[in-house]
Amino acid sequence: MAAVTLSEVRKSYGGLEVVHGIDLEVKSGEFLVLVGPSGCGKSTLLRMIAGLEEITDGTIAIGERIVNDVPASQRNLSMVFQSYALYPHMSVRKNLAFGLTNLRMPRPEIERRVAEAAKILQIGELLERKPRQLSGGQKQRVAIGRAIVREPQLFLFDEPLSNLDAELRVQMRVELANLYNRLGTTMIYVTHDQVEAMTMATRIAVLSKGNIEQVGTPYELYNFPRNRFVATFIGSPKMNILEANAMGGAATVADFGTLPVVVPDGPISVGIRPEQVLIGRDGDLVAEGKVTLVEYLGSEIFVHLRLASGRDMLAKAANTAQHKIGDEVSVALRRESLHTFDANGLTAPRATTTA
Repeated sequence: MAAVTLSEVRKSYGGLEVVHGIDLEVKSGEFLVLVGPSGCGKSTLLRMIAGLEEITDGTIAIGERIVNDVPASQRNLSMVFQSYALYPHMSVRKNLAFGLTNLRMPRPEIERRVAEAAKILQIGELLERKPRQLSGGQKQRVAIGRAIVREPQLFLFDEPLSNLDAELRVQMRVELANLYNRLGTTMIYVTHDQVEAMTMATRIAVLSKGNIEQVGTPYELYNFPRNRFVATFIGSPKMNILEANAMGGAATVADFGTLPVVVPDGPISVGIRPEQVLIGRDGDLVAEGKVTLVEYLGSEIFVHLRLASGRDMLAKAANTAQHKIGDEVSVALRRESLHTFDANGLTAPRATTTA
């Protein structure tokens, strides 16, 4: 296992800087997920750690060694890509052993590592098959196995599940989490899917436009987002955002009235997660609305609402709820569930007084 430390890491293509002075410490033995929208720089950052992209400025250290000028092959890491990149003419066994054979490793050691990886990933019965005889999930297991056999100090994953269908993605998320628990090796995982990030990571780094917005545990990011971007990116479905105006320590929220805030006067925003929106009048702030859509998902129901002002809200209800399109309903919010963001999108302290 090895820690990874990034200090003021920058990446430019010509005059365009795409990674802006990132500082990040990945602890030894943790599962850190880099998450963010497409184009935020997360894959570029991973490739710089791997040695597949040169850094423009700053330093990257793996363990105690600065690796800025160390070739990828000498960084003692393994990387799993979005594409499986298996050799089609080789059996699974030979695909797993190929890299070790090139390193001229003794055959008994190669056989031991291949057998151990096959056992961990439960692909022992596939060892003599060719890639064309495998499903997508089986191919991804083989690609992961090829990384495991090298017994590296660091695993890197670049959106490895993006080519799988929805059911397989869920299954592979569980398998990767179990793999981490068994191996205990440091892992850095890139995805744009915040559900993957929330379900697998010990910590998450949220990126936007080449910057890290916040690093924390899934619990911290969900409950204590540093800014509006993190608040709306983490969580599925997304947080409801209500535009408001602050004056003299109170904010006026259209449809709902006023609430105490600790922000300078001017335009602000207030956030509330769908599961914390209450249909009924049991709350501190109450508005009236109409049901525009009901999504029944079996274990839960998402109710789309339009308030009197014309703004839309989403509420999560129990699967026993009997709402129908066109129903007139009351919508209630509790102050302790609200997130307030100032004019710059930064999370504001909670007010301790009542308005």
